[in-house]
Amino acid sequence: MTIGKWIMAAVLLATLTTGAAAQEKGGEDISGPYEVVENWPQPLHTDGWSWGSTAGIWAETPDRVFVLQRGELPVLGPDATGLTSSLPARAATGGKARWEHLVMIFDGEGKLVDSWEQYNHLFVRPHRILMNPHDPERHVWVVDDRGHQIFKFTNDGSEIGLRLGEKGVPGNDKSHFDRPTDIAWLPNGDFYVTDGYNNTRVVKFSSEGEYLFEWGKPGTGPGEFNLVHGIVIDANRRIYVSDRSNSRIQVFDENGKYLEEWPNIKSPYFLRLSQDQHIWVSDGVTQKLLKYDLNGKFLDSWGTFGIFPGALWGPHQFTVDSDGNFYVAEVFNGRAQKFRPKSNADPEALVKQ
Repeated sequence: MTIGKWIMAAVLLATLTTGAAAQEKGGEDISGPYEVVENWPQPLHTDGWSWGSTAGIWAETPDRVFVLQRGELPVLGPDATGLTSSLPARAATGGKARWEHLVMIFDGEGKLVDSWEQYNHLFVRPHRILMNPHDPERHVWVVDDRGHQIFKFTNDGSEIGLRLGEKGVPGNDKSHFDRPTDIAWLPNGDFYVTDGYNNTRVVKFSSEGEYLFEWGKPGTGPGEFNLVHGIVIDANRRIYVSDRSNSRIQVFDENGKYLEEWPNIKSPYFLRLSQDQHIWVSDGVTQKLLKYDLNGKFLDSWGTFGIFPGALWGPHQFTVDSDGNFYVAEVFNGRAQKFRPKSNADPEALVKQ
């Protein structure tokens, strides 16, 4: 054997030996390209109460994360796995809630830094918390589906800037909702509301909250809805609407003209448009995060059902901060989770801000 072949053989043997030594054994892929951040957020209490159904989450910055829950529930003790999150059930209708800590703000370490207790009386069943990405003042919007109202707060929570709908009064006209669910904005501040659980329409308002027009009716045909639950708008002003109980996403132009639909998505809870113009969807049946291009082509998914850290049950809203951390609010697990990208994660598999 020549010296060159000896060298090549030695290099190959060293490579194989190093690879074998570095290879990890066991394990399985629970949370795709992410790993869960333990002890985020930190516990709120030590008095026997814990999180109730957790409906919304929005990361304004890595050190300022808004979380929306539907009151606190008592913890009865660990189950057979040692976990407490399933006892009692954290479901959206489970348990008798203590009406505290509905709108909370956490820092990057999971410490509670603020809680808007002064507004607890406003809400009946808070559903979504959002910010208009085009708004330099970063107002905070809260959708309350059972209260049939939408609120716009200043960023520090000191004032209510806008209130739409009438508390406890459902309706299907220009000034009432019947269980609204989500909001999406145009660059000029005009916005669309999905309305919602009982109404089957999308309503457009001016930036000042003036009713402009609406579309939708009950059914399974084009432009018809059965539980309209989420909405996003792409750079070309195409509007994507979660038609949840029809297991599809419908696409419209900005005037409500039907363009197409993406069928066979079991239960699209929440839609999010990333900066790289992909649609991410949380599915409340498969408990997965789904990635599509703007033509509706399925590209990727991850997620595992469960109550243990890193698993999902009822991923109702999710968000990403500027450091790439991923956050999810789970209505049935009754918790918020923070995930960081794995060191070896494929960048294309991550949810972009």
